[in-house]
Amino acid sequence: MTANRPAGRWVRALSTIAQQEGPDNGADNVAKSLSRICRAAAHDLGGSGAGVTVLSEQGARGFAAASDETAYLLEELQFTLGEGPCIDAYETRRPVLVPDLTADTAMRRWPVYAPAVREHDINAVFALPLQVGALHLGALDLFRRQTGPLTKDAFDQALTFAEIALTVVLDGQGTATGRTLPIGFDQSPGFRAEVAQAQGMIMVQLGVTIEEALIRLRAHAYAEGRPLHHVAQDVVDRKLRFDQTQK
Repeated sequence: MTANRPAGRWVRALSTIAQQEGPDNGADNVAKSLSRICRAAAHDLGGSGAGVTVLSEQGARGFAAASDETAYLLEELQFTLGEGPCIDAYETRRPVLVPDLTADTAMRRWPVYAPAVREHDINAVFALPLQVGALHLGALDLFRRQTGPLTKDAFDQALTFAEIALTVVLDGQGTATGRTLPIGFDQSPGFRAEVAQAQGMIMVQLGVTIEEALIRLRAHAYAEGRPLHHVAQDVVDRKLRFDQTQK
């Protein structure tokens, strides 16, 4: 009976994923597949939304997918502010389970992210790392309006969705050749090539380190209330220069 539980969870998760509506862009479109996984996870686990973020070996944001626009903004917010459950899950390689974002422990952990997320009526968040062995690629985040911990069944099922997401990412990377992105990555608003390019341009404009350039970019995005990649695109398109705007 115990041995059949993992297989049963995969069948249940895959059945829920198959029921999710969305444009049919082919089974090898990683971006669309991850979005469907996020919608299925939110539906099956009683969440208001879910997101997946894939990071590079250096922890830089590479790609994100989400169940809906609000969930995508919550994923984006972590990398605008530089703190959040996905980042912690990736760095610690452990699940990050926060059943109450109003608690003092959550506020101390994420002094900027926690209140920002609560403005979107999200009061609990759970992040499951995408990892197998020594390989870790990111995390799946589940957002909920109601406070309270995940049940054991929900936690186990969340791990299953994370495993499926990891499999989709690895399969996509396996079909990519050389520096070619997995199919769908470059079609997603989560693709972050423009952020890295903007960092380099700001570094030159201000004569600062690449790390400081990212801090300046994040600060500007947060102050303007705009997604990080939108500000980065303005820098790349030369609509925004930091040596002319920063004091």
